[in-house]
Amino acid sequence: MGAGQSTSQSHVPTRGLHVLRVTPSSPAFHSNIEPFFDFVVGFEGDSLSEENAIDASELERIVESHENRTLNLLVWNSKSQLTRVVPITPSRVWSQQQINPNESQNSESLSQPSLLGLSMRLCQPETASDNVWHVLDVIEGSPAESAGLVPMGDWILGWSGGVLTAENDFYDLVEAHIDKPLRVYVYSYDFDTLREVVLIPNRHWGGDGLLGCVFGFGLLHRIPPQPEDRVPGTIPPELQEMGDEYGHQDLFVPADIDESQHTQGRIANRQHNSWYQDSIPKSNDAHGETRAVHKQHSHDHGGSSLQ
Repeated sequence: MGAGQSTSQSHVPTRGLHVLRVTPSSPAFHSNIEPFFDFVVGFEGDSLSEENAIDASELERIVESHENRTLNLLVWNSKSQLTRVVPITPSRVWSQQQINPNESQNSESLSQPSLLGLSMRLCQPETASDNVWHVLDVIEGSPAESAGLVPMGDWILGWSGGVLTAENDFYDLVEAHIDKPLRVYVYSYDFDTLREVVLIPNRHWGGDGLLGCVFGFGLLHRIPPQPEDRVPGTIPPELQEMGDEYGHQDLFVPADIDESQHTQGRIANRQHNSWYQDSIPKSNDAHGETRAVHKQHSHDHGGSSLQ
C-alpha cells in the first residue's frame, strides 16, 4: 500500500466523493485509500479544492488525462479529520488482464474499464459519516453472534448494495432479507479494520427478533476518533489488559429487563476507556436513545435498536 502526506484540515469539506468500494488489483487498491472513511476532495493543482467545491466532471477529465501518469489526489479522512495527498497512477491494464479470453471478442462492445477502480458518490461528508449503527449487545446463539459481531466494538457502515442514508434504512434492509444472506460492512474500533460480514436474519434461531442484536444510532453512537499514536491493525493496550474480560461479564442482558442494573458493572470495568461509557445512552436522550424491541421495531428519531 502506498502512503500519503497528511495535512491539517480544520473543518469538514462541504462536498466530496465518498469512496464506497475499492476494486481488488486496481490502482486504488495499491494506494492507501480506505472505503467508507475516505472522501476525494480534489487533486493537486485544483483551485476548487481550496474552496471544498470538487467538480466531479473536472476530476474525471483530469484522471483520463493522467492515464499511466501519477496523479496526486487530495483525500479527506473522516476518522483523522485530515486531508492527505494520495499518489495514484490511473490505468486500464489491471482490468484488461482480468478479462476472460472467451469474452475478448465482445470487448469492443463493453464500456471502458475503470482507470482507478473506485466506486464513489458525491455527497456531504459531514452527514455521510453519521449513518452508522453501533453494536451494543449480542444475544448468545443469535444470527448476530454467528456472524461474529462484537458488542461495543463494532459499527455497521453499509451493505453490499451501497450506503444507508437514514436510520430506518438498515432495519428495512434486515426485514427484506429474512432467511437470505445480507452482506454488510463492519468497522472494528478495536483493530481499526473494515470487514465484510454475512448476516442471515431469521425468526427460528431460538430467540426474539431477526438478528438477536441491539443497535445504537445517533449522536452518542458515532465512531469515536482513534488515538493519534495508534497503529492500525494492532491490539490496543486496553484490550491486552482486559484479557478474557468478555468471557466473565454479563454482556447479554434480556431486552425486557431494566438495563440500568446491568450496565453499572460494565461502566466500572471500562472507566479507563471513556468512549465505552459515553456510548451507553441515557434515557430520554433524543440524540442517542436505544430501545430493545421484540418481534418488531419502532422508528424514533435519533436512535433505535433491533433484537
